[in-house]
Amino acid sequence: MKFNPDADLDTSGVEDTRGSGGGGGRLPGGMGIPVGGGIGGIVLLIIVLLLNGGLPGGGGGAEEPTVRNTAAGNLDACKTGKDLTANKECRFVFYQNSIENFWAAELPRRGKTYTKAPMRVFESSVNTGCGPATAAVGPFYCPPDKRVYLELGFFETLQTDLGARGGDFAEAYVVAHEYGHHIQNLYGILGRIKSREGANSDSVRSELQADCLAGIWTNHAVKVPTSSGKPLITELNEDDIARGLDAAAAVGDDRIQEKTQGQVNPESFSHGTAEQRMKWFKVGMDSGDMTRCDTWTANPL
Repeated sequence: MKFNPDADLDTSGVEDTRGSGGGGGRLPGGMGIPVGGGIGGIVLLIIVLLLNGGLPGGGGGAEEPTVRNTAAGNLDACKTGKDLTANKECRFVFYQNSIENFWAAELPRRGKTYTKAPMRVFESSVNTGCGPATAAVGPFYCPPDKRVYLELGFFETLQTDLGARGGDFAEAYVVAHEYGHHIQNLYGILGRIKSREGANSDSVRSELQADCLAGIWTNHAVKVPTSSGKPLITELNEDDIARGLDAAAAVGDDRIQEKTQGQVNPESFSHGTAEQRMKWFKVGMDSGDMTRCDTWTANPL
């Protein structure tokens, strides 16, 4: 995966709260609440979905953390592609810019207004419109405050605990998946999630659709420009795509259950199998067409 060193980066949609002291408290047992979709499903067996029969209510009593850029991340300092040389974390600004720029152009083309969703980077724990969450839940999207939440330590867990090969595009796939949930939210699709567990549950269908939407962005990624017309990502090669598919497989329910429980129980699936996650990511990537991402009527998944 190659980034354009001459690209202008926009940090207005990236909030680096690490070191702000504004993280949320822990829930009993250390469980966090990602509402609207997390990449890993039952990563470490502590993800909880709370949908209240549809889209969750806003508010949640969460206090907004102070947005402060620290030496640890300092993502606000990522102004151009050249800054990637000094700060490797600037690649997350590339991901966010490319994904949002794509959807901001694609949805109006289809007659739909796009509303921006900031990407908030946190450490340890965070307060959200969906309630407090800890780093253990992995990346997630919260519909009430329309934000993608990212704890960068997850990407090490993805490799060390879940067995993924990792790499830049594996990270980009994860971010694109969470923005897929934002697209679903804008279309009112998250409100369709009633059944939360099971191989054919609404939760699984929603997560596989988010994988497909991540694939849609992938299809167009090297053509997405900044506001000045300069491309953000200049190359995706076969190894990059293989790493993205590998990451999708690593967070399949069956893979995670096998690693954490020693057995697979389809009745408790919430995100789909490794094979399904790769399949739907590839459907989006190969077609580049949102209409191909109808996981709701697909049979079999």
